[in-house]
Amino acid sequence: MRDLDKALADIFAIRTQIAAGTAFRGYGPAALAGTAGLAVVTTIVQSLWLDDPNSQLLAFFSGWIATALLSASLIWLEMRARSRRHHSGLADAMIHQAVEQFVPAGVAGALLGVTLWKFAPGTLWMLPGLWHVLVGLGIFASARMLPRPVALVGAWYFVAGFSVLALSSESAAVSPLTMGVPFVVGQLLMAAVLRFASGDDDAEA
Repeated sequence: MRDLDKALADIFAIRTQIAAGTAFRGYGPAALAGTAGLAVVTTIVQSLWLDDPNSQLLAFFSGWIATALLSASLIWLEMRARSRRHHSGLADAMIHQAVEQFVPAGVAGALLGVTLWKFAPGTLWMLPGLWHVLVGLGIFASARMLPRPVALVGAWYFVAGFSVLALSSESAAVSPLTMGVPFVVGQLLMAAVLRFASGDDDAEA
């Protein structure tokens, strides 16, 4: 049994090393463009229905959290299908590594939101900008598995996040536009990078 366990452990380690040195093709341009569409819808709906987002913070942030969860689900579904098509036997290891890169940023974003809501509600206007910065960190963490131009997308989220913080500081207010516009542009930019930089084609068999 020891020899079998050691052999299985060695196989797992080899698969992990191979996955680490392989470009990840699980992220699909179509799903990423779809998440931009979800952000456009959320931005429009909130702009029309929320007369004063700052007095309706629960509705404002709930809408964006729902959009983020839907976006993650859309990306996850396409990622699983594409990984099995492009990476075959390495699919599970590749997915694990890809998700692992984003987990710290995602957890930090969730905990940051809960902490500000609970202990410093007067600073919640900072949350959209901070979330954009965290998305940028997640993208930079994943850059080694993706085409090099992806770093431009991470840089966009960084610049957008700090710009939103600077603009929002004047009024200490949240806005559907400062939440939505950076995300829409960032996701479309990511979709374009994956489509053109890697020559990816969702129509591949």
